Amino acid sequence: MHNKTLHLALAITLGSGISPILFAADANGASTDPAATQHAHFDSKGKAPSSYTIEAQNAVRQSLPFTDQRDFEEARKGFIAAPSYNKIMADAGNVAWNMGSYDFLLGGKDFDSINPSLQRQAVLNMAFGLYEVVPEKIYQVRGFDLANITFIKGDTGWIVFDTLMSKETAKAALDFINEKLGKRPVVAIVISHSHADHFGGVRGLVDEADVRSGKVPLIAPTGFMEHAVAENVYAGNAMTRRAFFQYGVMLPHSPYGHVDMAIGKNASIGNMGLIEPNRYIAKDFESLTIDGVEMEFQSTPGTEAPAEMNTWFPQFKAFWAAENIVGTIHNIYTLRGALVRDPLVWSKNINNALYRYGQQADVMFAAHSWPRWGNERIQDVMRAQRDAYANLNNAVLHAANQGVTINEIHNVYKLPESLKNNWATHSYHGSEEHNSRAVINRYLGYWDANPATLMPLSPKDSAPLYVDMMGGADKIMTKGKSLFDQGKYREAYEILNKLVYAEPQNTQAKDLLADVYEQVGYQKESAGVRNSFLTAANELRHGMPKGVPPKPTGPDMIRAMSTELWLEYLGIALDGSKVADQHLVLNLKTPDNGEQFVVELSNSTLTTIKGQQAKKADLTITLNRSDLESVMARKTNFAQLVAAGKATFEGDHKPFERLMAAMTPFTPTFELLPGTQQ
Repeated sequence: MHNKTLHLALAITLGSGISPILFAADANGASTDPAATQHAHFDSKGKAPSSYTIEAQNAVRQSLPFTDQRDFEEARKGFIAAPSYNKIMADAGNVAWNMGSYDFLLGGKDFDSINPSLQRQAVLNMAFGLYEVVPEKIYQVRGFDLANITFIKGDTGWIVFDTLMSKETAKAALDFINEKLGKRPVVAIVISHSHADHFGGVRGLVDEADVRSGKVPLIAPTGFMEHAVAENVYAGNAMTRRAFFQYGVMLPHSPYGHVDMAIGKNASIGNMGLIEPNRYIAKDFESLTIDGVEMEFQSTPGTEAPAEMNTWFPQFKAFWAAENIVGTIHNIYTLRGALVRDPLVWSKNINNALYRYGQQADVMFAAHSWPRWGNERIQDVMRAQRDAYANLNNAVLHAANQGVTINEIHNVYKLPESLKNNWATHSYHGSEEHNSRAVINRYLGYWDANPATLMPLSPKDSAPLYVDMMGGADKIMTKGKSLFDQGKYREAYEILNKLVYAEPQNTQAKDLLADVYEQVGYQKESAGVRNSFLTAANELRHGMPKGVPPKPTGPDMIRAMSTELWLEYLGIALDGSKVADQHLVLNLKTPDNGEQFVVELSNSTLTTIKGQQAKKADLTITLNRSDLESVMARKTNFAQLVAAGKATFEGDHKPFERLMAAMTPFTPTFELLPGTQQ
């Protein structure tokens, strides 16, 4: 998920993935209102684009090189066939994938409710079917999930690069290519990086027993298993809630709602799996030959993912760019929340690839978007994206070193004009605004060095002061409406946001702020920023959406989570105020894998150390890791395991029982906007 790890965050925190009940939408976001199909607004409170928004969209149409059709030519090149269906069903009975829900984009209509540049990207991402990349050797199935799945024809079978997000979509892709090109077994799988839309469909392609036996190589970059799980555990519940904004999970697929996710249409809603690789790439450059296909892997940690790798195919002069070079500038900071990435490292890895492979490549293809053909074209795209990431880093720090702060840089940093006219450097996934702030945050942190902002009041406490000083709600509403009518949307939400925080039940204020957010969303080129503004408008108007309780976390993710990671997560889940007077030293032993831990509760805080046992423990718990997994999945508890003879407790049980009773069951149902809790 790049920040596309939405499904993984949801899988860990919620279970199987995105809640199947969507506000005013079916199980995959297609509008349930027939009028929406005719481009009517899906929301009775929704507004059409204002004259100012239409003016802004027309300015985009006039300023960008829409006559450059190379991306469309490349996106169509190599097309073999499209499936007869546009929906893929999940084993659970819901719609796992619905490409048809975006058909409104195929009519050739320019929508003033969509930034024209983003609409262009959204149309490019409508590719659906089987494509040939290298004649008779490399193929991609596109439009079956958020990512592409790539099939390389070896001597005896398919070598698969990246597996999509769900078992069902991956199996559908394999079945489709076998139908069109002849059935071949999967003889190897390569996972380019540690995001769920690249490994989650593995069980639709291969049996785990064949991986464990070594019959089918499953290859990934070193650190893959750790990062595939860890990124979304500690703050996973908060990430899940925030992901509803970035990815527009609850927005209907409509010209007024969800139109794209920048690197693909959407995330599938099926069974996500994870099988531990049996071969890791650890060196900077490492070569393998599998089923007659030569590959050189380039490790690129710390780019789009903490564990990621590109691949060069010397026989075909083909370069696989993983998710490091796709049809957009990516997130340096992902709005759902994650550690800030390093654009300079990202740029350097692209530069290494440019000089090692790019000067001889005939085709460049990736885990998202469409391939580029011809050496001059490849070098142009690689160089442009290299420079875009480096410029972001360097120009932002140049400004910071002259006193520009994190609260100003998004109004100061601009992409060079030469890159604005290159479609490959537009920020459909990231945005110049939030990426530039991320660079300062990475190097200087969130503080702008103004003491007044070091320990500010909480918004709900500061807002009444502002409202009072501005003369009350009526004056703010009058001024906010005047700003809205003038198309001064940023100024309008600056003051209306204060009013909504001060008076969270003020429906008129929330509706006006929603109208403002909606117009801003319409104008934004970044899919994530658009989704965030439109989702905020939706929640202000109708409150937080409610859905069906999620399924429990899948067994693959539980098995992949280390015991140490789970224990550290318990420290986060602990409500320390409930055990403020308690001290507990606990030994934990899992004989089947030889692990042991000391867990200590003191000062309302839980800490863990691996590989130790306390000499004077209040309690020692012994159970196999395989049985602990049922506790981690919340399918059973320790008392039930003791009663079943699968765990032993030596010492006083009661302090431990009080400890477990103090754990908070997190759910992503908290407010992000005032007055939206139903």
